[in-house]
Amino acid sequence: MFVVIHGGYWRALSRHDTAFMARTLEGKGIATVTVDYGLAPTTRLEEIVRQVRTAVAWVHRHGPDYGLDSNRIVVGGSSAGGHLTASTMMSDWQPELGLPLDVVKAALPVSGLFDVRPLVDSFANEWLSLDPSTAAHLSPLLRAGDSGPRAVIAVAEHDGTGFLDQSREFHSIWEKHSPSELLIVPDRNHYDVFLDLSDPKSSLTSALVRLVHSIGGA
Repeated sequence: MFVVIHGGYWRALSRHDTAFMARTLEGKGIATVTVDYGLAPTTRLEEIVRQVRTAVAWVHRHGPDYGLDSNRIVVGGSSAGGHLTASTMMSDWQPELGLPLDVVKAALPVSGLFDVRPLVDSFANEWLSLDPSTAAHLSPLLRAGDSGPRAVIAVAEHDGTGFLDQSREFHSIWEKHSPSELLIVPDRNHYDVFLDLSDPKSSLTSALVRLVHSIGGA
């Protein structure tokens, strides 16, 4: 199953904005599970991370009730959803929820923010209220030292420099201990790249299908 985490700078959108790929993926034998989380500023970023991880735990436990294989969970998301996807790739949260360390078998973060420390001094901190210590703790780029799921780290060719640089750096760190592919999606920007998952012939959809096949999926 593909567990999808929406973007929106952690303060906008919902699971209803990330179901657009469901029909395309169904044709590939992949079920789409969309995830909600509390939005900033009412919900702090550390709580958003916890909620997303808890959602993965719920899907793992209850997926079989809906005919889904809990041993084939792929997590993905774009922008803020890319950051939250990377947060599920870490290996320090599963025991607290009674989960196997490899509960997430593969991941597809797209145009993600993997180091949120620069946001401390940005306009986004108006709703994130991060301090340097919390930002460091919530930055997957700084916590990616242990092995984890295989991944395709995707980013749009015409994305912002920061997103491109962070995607390259996160891939460089991740591939040192886990299978990782860097995918720079041509002719796409930060806002339209994720929509490629509705196109069965796009490079992003092909990457997701490869991930599923790599863990014994459809």
